[in-house]
Amino acid sequence: MSALTAVSAVVTAYRRIDATLTTLGRLRDCLPPPDEILVHVDGNETACADAIARHFPNVRVLLSAECVGPGGGRNRLLGEARYPLIASFDDDAHPIDRDYFARLIEVFRAYPEAAIVTARVFHLDEAVEPAVRDARWVADFCGGASAYRKDRFGTAGGYVPIPLAYGMEEVDLAMRLHAGGGRILETPWLRVFHDTDRRRHGQPTVTAATISNIAVLASLRYPVAMWPVGALQCMNRIKWLLTHGRRQGVGSGIAQIPSEIRRYRQYRHRLSSAAIRSYLALRRHPVTAAWPLRTEAA
Repeated sequence: MSALTAVSAVVTAYRRIDATLTTLGRLRDCLPPPDEILVHVDGNETACADAIARHFPNVRVLLSAECVGPGGGRNRLLGEARYPLIASFDDDAHPIDRDYFARLIEVFRAYPEAAIVTARVFHLDEAVEPAVRDARWVADFCGGASAYRKDRFGTAGGYVPIPLAYGMEEVDLAMRLHAGGGRILETPWLRVFHDTDRRRHGQPTVTAATISNIAVLASLRYPVAMWPVGALQCMNRIKWLLTHGRRQGVGSGIAQIPSEIRRYRQYRHRLSSAAIRSYLALRRHPVTAAWPLRTEAA
């Protein structure tokens, strides 16, 4: 099959068995469906893996004995996927439109320079808006609602396998991709529903991780001259957390910074100051992309 006619769909799962089965059902019911579906089950959650095998025997299941986080799971999934276009979903996220994969292929055909295409995400507490034939070049993407060109993902080096990767996972890959000349396209013509109210973002362990992960990112990618920028980003995050009443976890997040930096130092590959500043500028000012497709939204 051509690189522009076949799609692998990959899902990262952990303990949410019912949500995972719902997502797999939605993927299977798309028209056309993806050419293959793979699921990574983290943390040796065999009950989840067994449930998938019972209900979806044609789905390929990868099981990790230890927690490698969503990034580590996606590394395995993209390594095992057979096709050059790979659509990625969280276990509680799925396409809204049944022709999602047909649209995805058309977008990649229309934008051959796109290394990643990221969809518009709607959560439980948000009204689902109509699909819009529009696109822009952006700095960041959502790992559970995006699609990759497999070769460019490999060139960028994949994800750092942090179990709680909030604030680190996609940002790190996006930054390295940007430094290498890769581009990320965001389009609301692709829509994904994320079945969560985001309350888990307020858990103390998540609060702590969002602080230490900023420091880890700076230590891995920023040249020494830009470490003050990383320190300022940490302080801004702490200020935001305190302002929004998320005090539990702030102290432990600060305290765990040295150990987390040591834990992931083998992944260090510092980027140039120019590349980082360019990435941050694109984050502030996305660039509108011409829309060449004539296909009508459903």
